[in-house]
Amino acid sequence: MYALVELKLITKIFNNPKGFTLGDIQYSKDIFTKWSTEEKKAIGIYEIIFNDTNKKDETWYINTNQTFTFSNDTVTASYGTATAKAHADSLFTAKDKTDSLIPDDKSVGDVKVKGLKTILIKTLKQQVSGILNNTDWYITRKVEKTTAIPSAITTHRDLVRSRQATMETQITNANNTLALKTLYTYTTTNGVQSRPLGELPTLEI
Repeated sequence: MYALVELKLITKIFNNPKGFTLGDIQYSKDIFTKWSTEEKKAIGIYEIIFNDTNKKDETWYINTNQTFTFSNDTVTASYGTATAKAHADSLFTAKDKTDSLIPDDKSVGDVKVKGLKTILIKTLKQQVSGILNNTDWYITRKVEKTTAIPSAITTHRDLVRSRQATMETQITNANNTLALKTLYTYTTTNGVQSRPLGELPTLEI
C-alpha cells in the first residue's frame, strides 16, 4: 500500500498500484514498481509501513480500523486498542422492546448476539458430528445386518462423547474471553504441544 502526501498531509491511500493525476500531470501505475523510493517520495508517494503492535487475533478480539499518520518522512498504518469479543450471549432487553428493536420471532430474554461460548460449543458439536459420522456405518450395519459393532468402535464413540462433554464444560465455565483464549492456546512442554482444552479422540485401528 502507498499513500500520497501533500503539504505533510495524507490525501490519498493506494491499496493497489493504479494511475493517478497530481496537479496537471497524469502518472501511470508503473511508477509504483519502476520508480525508486526517492523518486516516488519526490512527488509525495510513500510506501506505507504497518505497525501491528496493537493488532490482536480476530478470533477473540475486534480490532479498530487502521489509522494512517505521516511523521519523520514516514507513513505508518497502526491500530488502536482492540476490544475483546463478548464471551457470553447478549440478550434482548425490555428497552429493546420499547425501542422496537426485537424481531417479530424474538422476545425479551432471547439471544440478541451470540457470544464466543455459544459459537465455540457449536463448532465443537460440528467437529464431534464429523468424527462420529466416520463410524456411523457400523451402526447402520448392525441395524440392517445384525453384525456386531467392534468393541474398539464402541469405545471410541463413547470416548468422543465423553471428551465432548468435558470440553463443553470447560468452555462454559470460562470466566471471560481471555480464559477462553487460554483454553485454545497451545504450549510446548518437553517437545510436546498441548492446550488446556485437550483434543477429541482419534480412531486407531
